[in-house]
Amino acid sequence: MRYGFTTGSCAAAAAKAAAYMLLTGRTKTEIMIQTPKGIPYCAKVLDICRTEREVSCAVEKDGGDDPDVTTGSLVYAKVSMNHDAGEATHSEAEVKIDGGTGVGRVTRPGLDQPIGNAAINRVPRSMITYEVREVCRSVDFHGSLQVEISVPGGEALAARTFNPRLGIKGGISILGTTGIVEPMSEQALVDTILVEIRQHRAMGEDCIAVSPGNYGLDYMKHTYGYDLDKSVKCSNFIGDTIDMTVKCGFQKMLLTGHIGKLIKISGGIMNTHSREGDCRMELLAAAALLEGVDTETVCQLLSCAVTEEALQILKKTGKQNAVMERIMEKIMFYLNKRAGQNLRIECIMYSSEAGELAASSGAKELLQEIMKEH
Repeated sequence: MRYGFTTGSCAAAAAKAAAYMLLTGRTKTEIMIQTPKGIPYCAKVLDICRTEREVSCAVEKDGGDDPDVTTGSLVYAKVSMNHDAGEATHSEAEVKIDGGTGVGRVTRPGLDQPIGNAAINRVPRSMITYEVREVCRSVDFHGSLQVEISVPGGEALAARTFNPRLGIKGGISILGTTGIVEPMSEQALVDTILVEIRQHRAMGEDCIAVSPGNYGLDYMKHTYGYDLDKSVKCSNFIGDTIDMTVKCGFQKMLLTGHIGKLIKISGGIMNTHSREGDCRMELLAAAALLEGVDTETVCQLLSCAVTEEALQILKKTGKQNAVMERIMEKIMFYLNKRAGQNLRIECIMYSSEAGELAASSGAKELLQEIMKEH
């Protein structure tokens, strides 16, 4: 399947082309950038609009074979001289980045950007800065440039994403950690997980460690000395992974993961992709209510955008541990229900800020067993 390029790559390419045209006075109809993945991106530059003070242009988003709602959208960059910055005092040009029409703005805590900032994530911001500065170096420019990223129609597109629920208002987010959109074929992903499970079994292992991804890599290393890279990455397919683990003959499985994913299991959700269901705050609020947390706080939990934000609120009640234990009890109920009688399954749940939140009774013992086996 054909890969595509993220909105972050499109924004960086458009910003580089606009900066080039502003600083050289020449027209640019194609531009090349290097993505963090190491794959170059040669983009066509569209809808060029030039004045003495600023240049704007667009790059069309191509999501490849991934079913991406932003595919076909034009990502614009307007680059202008920032005359209010005064004289340059650094060897590198200053690049200031903001969002315009169709780019969302953060209104809740716990996201990649602070409240009030345009929803242009860190990696795209870094890409834009790098590419614009590369142009500045080539023409020996050391002043200050203002970059505004916009996506016409972005507010309507955002309604088809989780941005409104997350507290990102007014448009889409400019995203991407690798610069590349890899096609999402669910069956291909499940088949890949199965291959990895079979490899572990072929190596004679009876215990298997599973994690949705590398989120929490540092935590597992620092806390347990365990390299999360050695676990099978199940993505959102927790239920399918349990089924395949049973079929491959494993006797024991340890699931470790961030609360943002694992809390969904406490509601019986075995595919944790947001399009399959997202009741994280409802499940957290229900557990809190059952542990005697007051209704005002429960309402605050329901209004949170992300679980990390909710944990900060819950911590103040003094009942976080009890709530997490109740959630883990429900997680284990559904994990064991899916696993059946032939697979012993344990679980560790953590957060980025709070560390370990809850663990099943035999999780630590099983982790040590897996580490010895590896």
